[in-house]
Amino acid sequence: MRFKLPELGSHVTGFAVRFGGKVYAYLNRCAHISLELDWNPGEFFDLSGQYLICATHGAHFQPDTGYCVAGPCHGQMLESVQVKEQEQQIFINLESLTNV
Repeated sequence: MRFKLPELGSHVTGFAVRFGGKVYAYLNRCAHISLELDWNPGEFFDLSGQYLICATHGAHFQPDTGYCVAGPCHGQMLESVQVKEQEQQIFINLESLTNV
């Protein structure tokens, strides 16, 4: 799921994914170059469904940590957004963002 973050700028987006039964959220910015990750709007996983992939340079990130396991930003991290799931709704915590 992709969402806008107008509090951080007019073109800033984030996204949330469910992996292993849990929700994880990140700023929609590659750790390599500040470009959006999704290869189609709201589509972040590679074909295996095991990694988030940057459409521009092919970097692969672990969905549960945001850690880059392959590609030009190997060893770097996506910026996570704290989320809480309650009664089938997802709430984000903007105060958790540090590098905006």
